[in-house]
Amino acid sequence: VRGLCPLKQILRQKEDNTLIFEARFESGNLQKVVKVNEFEYQLTLRTDLYTSRHTQWYYFQVSNMQAGMPYRFTIVNFTNHNSLYKRGLRPLLYSEADAKKHKVGWRRTGNEIKYYKNNAGQGGHQYFSLTWTFQFPHDLDTCYFAHCYPYTYSNLQEYLVAISKDPVKSTFCKIHILCHSLAGNIVYVLTITNPPESGKGTERKAVILTARVHPGETNSSWIMKGFLDYILGDSGTARLLRDNFVFKVVPMLNPDGVIVGNHRCSLTGQDLNRKYRSNGKKCYPSIWYTRNMVKRVMGERDVFLYCDIHGHNGKKNVFMYGCERKQQAKSPYMHPRVFPLLLSKSCPDKFSFTDCHFRVRKSKEGTGRVVMWKMGINNSYTLEAS
Repeated sequence: VRGLCPLKQILRQKEDNTLIFEARFESGNLQKVVKVNEFEYQLTLRTDLYTSRHTQWYYFQVSNMQAGMPYRFTIVNFTNHNSLYKRGLRPLLYSEADAKKHKVGWRRTGNEIKYYKNNAGQGGHQYFSLTWTFQFPHDLDTCYFAHCYPYTYSNLQEYLVAISKDPVKSTFCKIHILCHSLAGNIVYVLTITNPPESGKGTERKAVILTARVHPGETNSSWIMKGFLDYILGDSGTARLLRDNFVFKVVPMLNPDGVIVGNHRCSLTGQDLNRKYRSNGKKCYPSIWYTRNMVKRVMGERDVFLYCDIHGHNGKKNVFMYGCERKQQAKSPYMHPRVFPLLLSKSCPDKFSFTDCHFRVRKSKEGTGRVVMWKMGINNSYTLEAS
């Protein structure tokens, strides 16, 4: 998949101001549009493939608009009863004309934003609507709307190609194939550490990071990109970290779901972050191979920390879920609350320690965080970002 849009071959009647919608591109999601009146449209999202649920992620193209007119869009089949759209979140807009003329990319947009329960309950599901009004900046522009800043599989591949071609970064960042997904897409694993001086390096502890198990949580990919930009940089701290740790990084656990525009599931219609106890090598290859990679690393060196990066649709801030035994060990540095507390001290404007939780719920026993903890990694976390 190259992330290209279909060819725009549209036969227009004169003076037809109906908007033209498209979502058949990488990570796109929109199923149906009904024109209610001249400037009002009702939109239905596609559920995750092979499921009847998980409508949250949207990403679609609009063209044939009139500038300055008050349009209203209403998405009618959300399934979450709680939403950050009730608490100030706004849809994202990208205008090709603004990008070309003014170098303006994605920006939050929309007025009169409401998120509410509607009457369209079907098959036992209760549906919720998101509605907003806005004005397009340019006539006959090509615009995009999205739930969160898109980050596609192609974006990741371009990023990794740039690393592999960089004469400095490629010396301490090795990119390998962890496995192939169900649809045959490569799941990458990165090993980041400074080349050891002869005879040294075996005592380096490992840090394991994974992201994007849920395709609609694109913010997890942006956090991962921020981490990689930093750890591959030439600051003294980044060099110190590479001298002292071996970082194993799986930047996109669910490329298939990302490509087809799912919100939560893989092509089996399953939430991969509940499958870490499964032996389904064929059904859930990225999860099976990640767990095996972690076991292999644990056989070679101590694993200091494991963290799986997510996005959260209901809560603000950045926070962590950890794992705590009822009787916690006495040594303070082994305590799972220490690392999140340090994070909250170093960036109090973003990271909220009060939003962190450390209880292991039964419903979470198949998650990466809990399974890695039970395998013996004491500092095992899910990082959540609003």
